[in-house]
Amino acid sequence: MGETLTLPGFVNAHSHTFQRALRGRAGGGDFWAWRELMLAEAERQTPELVRESYATAYRELLAAGYTAVGEFHYLGLEEARAAVQAAAETGIEIVLLLAAYARGGLPRMRQESVVAYLHELEGLRENSIRVGLAPHSVRACPADWLRELGAYAAAEGLPLHIHADEQPREIEECLTEHGCRPIELLERTGCLGPLTTIVHATHANGAELDLVAESGATICVCPTTEADLADGFLPAARIEHRGIPLCIGSDSNVRIDPLEELRELEGIARRQTGRRGVFGTERLLCFGADEGARSLGLEAWPEIEIDLDHLSLAGVEPGDVFDALVSGCGADVIRASGS
Repeated sequence: MGETLTLPGFVNAHSHTFQRALRGRAGGGDFWAWRELMLAEAERQTPELVRESYATAYRELLAAGYTAVGEFHYLGLEEARAAVQAAAETGIEIVLLLAAYARGGLPRMRQESVVAYLHELEGLRENSIRVGLAPHSVRACPADWLRELGAYAAAEGLPLHIHADEQPREIEECLTEHGCRPIELLERTGCLGPLTTIVHATHANGAELDLVAESGATICVCPTTEADLADGFLPAARIEHRGIPLCIGSDSNVRIDPLEELRELEGIARRQTGRRGVFGTERLLCFGADEGARSLGLEAWPEIEIDLDHLSLAGVEPGDVFDALVSGCGADVIRASGS
């Protein structure tokens, strides 16, 4: 075995693992056209298919250096248990982010009430499954649901993850229904706090980012998916200026490579500012591991090993290894410890 460097494993704070099946089939159209393909794929999922396909995808995550995953799940309760089984089978740490869906989507995604949703969540907790609350979005959850779920998450000390400001149409609909933007609605309903992770925030404005910074919430950025779905660019420079914590997710899993997610995040910030090293290597690696773990409420997760003999690191001076890892390597330089 060659020389290696041990690091904390990367943490995938936002994954819809079933969407891995859509890679190569999502070309053309916009986000909303892709969403129809996604819903059709969601409809065909069964517990058996989830357990088998998720186990395959989780092995890919592990091979790429992700040793923990936040599974943002809206396929049904038995499918949720199947996802947990797949994680146990492969050895990846999992936090099941059970989606709350009051309206929209597919019937299989929805619960009839907040009480019904919390009953499902507590059933998973009783089986020693790590969970987080995941009101899907302000499109899927009306204000009264958000108030109850925000209060419950705070009382129980559980993570709360929610999609927000991913698409302009989402913002327009929120303004029409509530008279405010999505992150403003989260603040009004008690869903914005240090246990909250906002997924995407691609089109968040300055006032919303101020609310995020003041609350201590985290933003989960998923650059490869956001690029693939034409979501737009994260306001990375404005987020960095406010000191908002960031973590990463593979989201639709069109690509599985944490180094690519981090590199794209830094690349966006460089294009926006015209300067290099906006976040810096140490912070980027922290976003990829520690901040993701904090977002999911994880205190421990497996380490990874970097193959220092890999061709991508050939000739790199020892003091430049971390910079070279983030700026010039792919996930093939990584292996899970013990593999």
